[in-house]
Amino acid sequence: MTPAEAAPTAESATPAPTPASVGPAPGATPPRTPLVARAAAELIGTAALVAVVVGSGIQATELTKDVGLQLLANSTATVFGLGILILLLGPVSGAHFNPVVTLAEWWTARRGGAGVTLREAAVYLPAQIVGAIAGAILADAMFGEPLVKWSTHDRSAGHLLLGEIVATAGLILLIFGLARADRLQFAPVAVASYIGAAYWFTSSTSFANPAVTIGRAFTDTFAGIAPGSVLGFIGMQLVGAVVGLALVALIFMPGRSAE
Repeated sequence: MTPAEAAPTAESATPAPTPASVGPAPGATPPRTPLVARAAAELIGTAALVAVVVGSGIQATELTKDVGLQLLANSTATVFGLGILILLLGPVSGAHFNPVVTLAEWWTARRGGAGVTLREAAVYLPAQIVGAIAGAILADAMFGEPLVKWSTHDRSAGHLLLGEIVATAGLILLIFGLARADRLQFAPVAVASYIGAAYWFTSSTSFANPAVTIGRAFTDTFAGIAPGSVLGFIGMQLVGAVVGLALVALIFMPGRSAE
C-alpha cells in the first residue's frame, strides 16, 4: 500500500505547482532540494510506511483473531500513516515511497514534463527498497519477532495478480490525474484514502508498490508475502503503472481551444 506516491502522465503532463502553504505533493519534486536530502526522505519515508503496515498487522493479530478486524486495523493505520508521511516529506522529495511512481514520473519527464531525471530515479529506487526492508525489520524488532524471517504467505494466485494491476493502475491514475487537473494539493488525503479503500476492494489488499512488496517478504507476519510471490506482484504492478498512465492520457486529454 503503498504506498505511497505522484507525478504527471503518459503523454506530456506536468505536475502543476501547488500552493506555497501546502508544499509540493508526491511527484512535484522540489527542484532545489539537495539530492542527498531527497534520497534520505525517500528511504526514511518508505521505511516508516512499511513499519506502519507490518507493525499494525502484528498488533492487530495479537489483539483479535477476527480477520476482518485485523484488516480494518491494518488499513486504518496505513491510511493515517501514509497521509502524515506525504504531508511531512512531500516538500522534500515529493513523497514517492514507490518505485512505480518514480519510474512513471521519470517517463513523463523524458517526454517533456517535469519530474525526476534518470540519475535521480537511480538514487530514489534503491533508497526506497532499502527503506522498505529496514522498515519491515524495525517492525519485527518492535514486536519481538525474528528480525528477518521469510514470509510463508503465498500470494501467487491469478486473481491476486489481477488485483495488483487494478490497485496500481488506480493509484497512478489518481496521482497523475490530480497533477493534470491541478489538484495535487489534495494528494495527501486522496492517496491515503485510495490506498485505504483498495485494501478492501482489491483481492490482493493493494500492495501497489514494488519496494513495499520486497520489504514485506522479510517478515513472516500478517502483512508478509512469500518471496516466491514477489516477482509476480512486481510484474503486475509495472503493468498496472502502464495502464494507469494510459488512462490518464486518455481521460485528461488536452482540449482544443475554440476557434
